[in-house]
Parts: sequence; C-alpha cells; structure tokens
Amino acid sequence: MSDKTILVTGAAGYIGGFMVRKLVEKGFKVIATDNLSRNDNPELPDGVNFVQGSIGDKEVLKNLFENSHIDGIIHFAAYISMGESMRDPYIYFQDNVFETLNLLESMKDHNVKNIIFSSTAGVYGNPVQLPIPEEHLKNPTNPYGQSKLMVEQLLFWYQKIYGISFTALRYFNACGAVLDGAYGENHKPETHIIPRAMQALLNNEQFELYGQDYDTSDGTCVRDYIHVLDLTEAHILSLEKIFQNPGAYTFNVGTGKGFSNREILQMIEEVSGRKINIAEHPRRLGDANELVADVSKITNDLGFSPQYSDIRTIVESAWKWHTKQT
Repeated sequence: MSDKTILVTGAAGYIGGFMVRKLVEKGFKVIATDNLSRNDNPELPDGVNFVQGSIGDKEVLKNLFENSHIDGIIHFAAYISMGESMRDPYIYFQDNVFETLNLLESMKDHNVKNIIFSSTAGVYGNPVQLPIPEEHLKNPTNPYGQSKLMVEQLLFWYQKIYGISFTALRYFNACGAVLDGAYGENHKPETHIIPRAMQALLNNEQFELYGQDYDTSDGTCVRDYIHVLDLTEAHILSLEKIFQNPGAYTFNVGTGKGFSNREILQMIEEVSGRKINIAEHPRRLGDANELVADVSKITNDLGFSPQYSDIRTIVESAWKWHTKQT
C-alpha cells in the first residue's frame, strides 16, 4: 500500500504526530493538516507535506483535495477534553461535528472513499456491561462523547448513501511515548492523568485527583490504557481493512484490562522514585466510573495485538519523555 497517499487531520496533535511517523515508516505518502490552535510547533518528519488550516474552512479543503490525489483520510482533528466540553459545549459541537461534516462533503465531492475516524470510549457513558462490547448502549455523559457519537452517525449515513468506507476506532485511554522518550504527549492544555501527574512531580506541584467516591475498588475512576504506538498500529490495520474490504466498521481499541487512578499514580511513583503530592477534589461532572474495553472484535477481525500497553512500559516511556522536557 506504499503507493497510497493519506491525509492526516489534526496532525500536530499527540496521536496525529505519532500517526504521521507511523505512516512514513510504512512507506505511505502523507499530507498533514492542522489549524495549530493548540500546538504551534508541529514536529513532523521530513518529506511530509504540511498544510496549516482548518477543516472548517471549505477553501482549505477544496485546495487539499484538488491539488493532491488522496486515497484515504485519518481524521484526528477535534477537541478532546471531557471537562472542557462540560464548560463549553459549543466548541465541541462546532469543531468536532460540523467541521467533520465539511470534511465528509469534500470527500463526497472529490470521490475520496476511505476514512479512519478517531472516536472514543466516551460514546458508551457509564457502562451497564463490562468489559464493554461495541454494540453496548450508547449514552454519553458529556458533550465530548456526544460529539464523537454524532460523527459516527454521520459516517454511517455517508457510507450508506455515498459509499464512503469508514472505520471508527473507539479509543480507551491513549498514553505513553516513544520508548526512548524522544517524542511524547504534549497537549495544551493537558488533561490526562499520566502527563499531569508527571508534570506535577517535575514542577514540585500538587496533583489534583478528582473523585474518591466512584463505585470502584478504591473509589477512583478505572480506565483501560492503550500505548500510542499500539494505537497507531490499529490505524494501519484499519486502513488495510477498508482498502481491501470497503464497508463500515467500528472497533474498540484498548487492552481489556483496567487500572484505577490510584494504581496509575502508584506506578508513576514506583517508576520515578518520587512521591506525588496529591490534593483530593470532588469528582468532575460527566466522568464515568469504569471504562474497560471488550477487545475480542478488533483481535479477531484485524489481528490486533498490543505490544507496548502493559502499564509499566506506558509509564516508563512517558517518564523518559517528560524528564527530557525539563
């Protein structure tokens, strides 16, 4: 498939940046785009055609599609904070939903038939079944999860009406860094527990732990963590799937094992050799108790098998990255 050209939206973001590198490593031609609203310094490999712009701008999309032959799209461009979505739902529906609609219209107009969509386990809300299968009830508890579910519904209809093949990958918790720490997670603002805890350690600050009264073994949220290197491999397998067998697919991307917030903090202390100064706060609105993936479908259908997603490898790689930033 190395003769194919892939457009990556949100390419300056955490997962987008890793994805661009993976595609280049696999021999794809890559066009990368990002509006740089939350990352003004995209570190992309040589040979990648970077276009600054928003997928909400129809002229930007028109130029992208008319000036390049695009075989497929990997769509990351979105706001990603559950908490922020509860404070400012407008930007989540505007940017995550309506701008994706622009992208789908441009795909239709230019006969681009393949897209991999960055979805989320947040579409499930508080699960009634664990681990969570793909057919589980969809009941998002915040506008972020709702916006991703709305895009999945758009994809369903554009596939049905226009034949645009898609795979929606419902990520659980993406995390980690290149194993040598050369490249890692750098959100602005940062909301994820592993980088936030490490930044607190390195800056001698308190780490704010939200919620100790969840219905879990130690009262803190439980999540399924997937290393970003494994996550990018899931995208490659998904591309291969829709190129070979056009259609509509949805997969959870996780490990099938959950860790509580306290267990994550304990592993960070163990790897770093330092004690985290924890400040306990009430739970945040919209947070689910426990999110753990049923991964049987992606395992069976795509042959996906995470290589780097044990929690120690995740934390060790992230710690190497963060210590190099100080």
